[in-house]
Amino acid sequence: MFDGLKIYGSGDFLHEVYDRETLFLCTIATTETSRIEGITGAGASPDLTEYTPAADVELIVHDAPRCLPEIPQTIVEGESAPTPAVITKASLELAEIPFIVADAGASVKPDLPYITINSVHGRDIRTGRAVDDPQGIYERALILGKTLSEMTEHLVIGESTPAGTTTALGVLTALGYDADFRVSASMPVNPHNLKRDVVMEGFKKAGIGPGDCRDDPFMAVGAVGDPMIPAAAGICMGSSVPVTLAGGTQMTAVCALIKALDPEFDFSGTAIATTIFVAEDETSDINRIAEQIDEIDIYAVDPSFERASHKGLHEYLNGSVKEGVGAGGAMLAAMLHGVSVDAIRGRVEELCSRIFP
Repeated sequence: MFDGLKIYGSGDFLHEVYDRETLFLCTIATTETSRIEGITGAGASPDLTEYTPAADVELIVHDAPRCLPEIPQTIVEGESAPTPAVITKASLELAEIPFIVADAGASVKPDLPYITINSVHGRDIRTGRAVDDPQGIYERALILGKTLSEMTEHLVIGESTPAGTTTALGVLTALGYDADFRVSASMPVNPHNLKRDVVMEGFKKAGIGPGDCRDDPFMAVGAVGDPMIPAAAGICMGSSVPVTLAGGTQMTAVCALIKALDPEFDFSGTAIATTIFVAEDETSDINRIAEQIDEIDIYAVDPSFERASHKGLHEYLNGSVKEGVGAGGAMLAAMLHGVSVDAIRGRVEELCSRIFP
């Protein structure tokens, strides 16, 4: 049943959530950091990245984006890779898992019902003033987490935030973690030096340095973070049921914020789920970041796209995209409900053939 799943950690979390009623929440946010040339591949061009989160969730709900005339794809050297939203969509449909959206701070709002945690998008972290009122975002998200956990037995939190690995690097570094050259990227060539330069410029403007925000984690988010991080942390900490953080290295920044806010937080009821493309990425190291924070189980799903006939899915094997819109967590949730990874890949191919002919 768990063919295609790689476990980093004890694996005990799986027993807590196996065949449990599940709810999938996707938090969306944007930041002006994503407009920096070369920093993210989450959009056909830097200017279009602000549309990506809304288009992703619209694709899941409506089968097509409504805020853009074209469906989000990552373009690398002329080749296009379908948005990971198709993986999330396929997984949730097969397992019949409900899908809801929370706006954590997206500049373009999706054409569908959503929960508002925060309506203001993030600024360029080079300003040193990236997020307005991160504590307020967290506190509202805390309420949402408590409410949602009364409606399900297992909460999966995904995210769509272009340039989220750069803001994750900023928060992790400000909180004192060694994340240099360890955050992932949505492109085959990981622009580590650019990300670090951007973070350091933000530090300079904010008047802080690495580790300076250990005792004031909201300062870290406010200076060099993004709105998704305090939103996901608040939802997770407010939940009374097990939580899967569905994402890549961005979710380690969420865990770092949780740890800073509550050093005694019990991570046995929280895990990170991602794709094998992140877990085995030679240009990043999600496990090394996570182990600095606490004992956090990480699960990586391999959809075996080398067997896919749709050419665009082969770009995932070349290092494009890797993760997003909670793809890894959605696949894990489907597997926990008895759906095989082969069935997921088959449905992804069906969707790609229809949506990306």
